[in-house]
Amino acid sequence: MLAILLQALSEGAGFAIMGAGIGAGLVALGAGLGIGRIGGSAMESIARQPEAGGKIQTAMIIASALIEGVALFGVVVCLLISFKG
Repeated sequence: MLAILLQALSEGAGFAIMGAGIGAGLVALGAGLGIGRIGGSAMESIARQPEAGGKIQTAMIIASALIEGVALFGVVVCLLISFKG
């Protein structure tokens, strides 16, 4: 594994490709954690106040969609950096 990393770094585009890979991983990790926290908090708040379940669920879905949009944008930027390098 180290030999592959050193070979990639010895080429001119090694840093760009490695940075894009790390960036894409961090974007996916952040999106997963964010959506997980939204889901957990929504379930907790629905358990505390069941009559507001519909509004909470709607807000949860909208927030999850926005997080997914930002994550997709981040992955596309990382792919563009990867292909440019």
